[in-house]
Amino acid sequence: MRVLVIGSGGVGSAVAATAAKWGLFETVVMSDYDLDRAKRAAGAADRFAAFALDARDQAAIAELVRSQRIDAVLNAVDPRFVMPIFRACLQAGATYLDMAMSLSRPDPTDPYHKPGVKLGDEQFALDEQWEHHELLALCGMGVEPGLADVFARYASDHLFSSIDEIGVRDGANLVVAGYDFAPNFSIWTTIEECLNPPVIWERSRRWYTTEPFSEPEMFSFPEGIGPIECVNVEHEEVLLVPRWIDAGRVTFKYGLGEEFIGVLQTLHKLNLDGTAPVHVEGGDVSPRDVVAACLPDPATLGDRMSGLTCAGTWVRGMGTDGRPREVYLHHVVDNAYSMAEYGCQSVVWQTAINPIVALELLESGVWSGCGVLGPEALPADPFLELLNGHGAPWAIEERIPAHV
Repeated sequence: MRVLVIGSGGVGSAVAATAAKWGLFETVVMSDYDLDRAKRAAGAADRFAAFALDARDQAAIAELVRSQRIDAVLNAVDPRFVMPIFRACLQAGATYLDMAMSLSRPDPTDPYHKPGVKLGDEQFALDEQWEHHELLALCGMGVEPGLADVFARYASDHLFSSIDEIGVRDGANLVVAGYDFAPNFSIWTTIEECLNPPVIWERSRRWYTTEPFSEPEMFSFPEGIGPIECVNVEHEEVLLVPRWIDAGRVTFKYGLGEEFIGVLQTLHKLNLDGTAPVHVEGGDVSPRDVVAACLPDPATLGDRMSGLTCAGTWVRGMGTDGRPREVYLHHVVDNAYSMAEYGCQSVVWQTAINPIVALELLESGVWSGCGVLGPEALPADPFLELLNGHGAPWAIEERIPAHV
């Protein structure tokens, strides 16, 4: 398989480092608007190459796909650039994967009750075209969304006869030494998902929205991370899971912490979360881009980070034995491990390994399909077996059901 990775930042570089260590794929083409960054990600390995590429330029993306005979494209840039890459793959006839879907737009009159344009709506609108051309767009194939959706499919297939709720819960005890505030993932994406109206799915209401940081709950994370307050955040799993899995309710909650939430709320009050350019001393600049430029690059924080990050899916319902059941399927990465083995901080490495596993399954034909699909549309077992095989094990924690 010949793979093009668009974006050579934290996650893109982790994809390159991991694919190189695991000895995967015939060719890996790294690309970025900054050619030097693409070259650094590609390294000196013979089967890796580097190109300058503007992720906004659909024609240039399609041309690179054709000229390099690319089989699959992995979108590793922030979700602003989903649609040009998505359309370019359809145009050029390549399999498409991303880790974040097309952006939402809040309802103009009632944003905290009604969804407007939902995450992924622009992509699902082109589903028939992908099916017509017998091409696959595998969307939301990172860790969250991605592995969390695979967990939901596994629980539905093997652990439950009926599901009351699927709740993705993300928490960590990571510390970054030397910084008062240093997000370990793209601040652009973090602002987008945390300050937009969160979406919730309920069987009786379908999708609806609520206010940011709503419905706080204490959730206990495994392996010593412990209890963390989690709040509703807009995320793709809530838009993907109900399309393929029957559940009474689907939610996504982050363990952000009071300080982090306070910073985001302050940015919003000052309009520093805005993406529309403002005029400053003869130039135009996006406030959110200024915030991102003032913060350290998350990819460079690995040697200052310590602790664990946990991604997982909490499911409650009726077990296959007809009794109430509650489980938390999860994946934990120690930053010391990912840095020692791959030279990548834990959050970006945990994200990067999942599209790599998906590409392996697509290359072997174990996974296949056409149209616009989410991870839960495909069988979970081979994915989880391969993840274990690469030394990145997942686990299931049984919990005492709240209502027995």
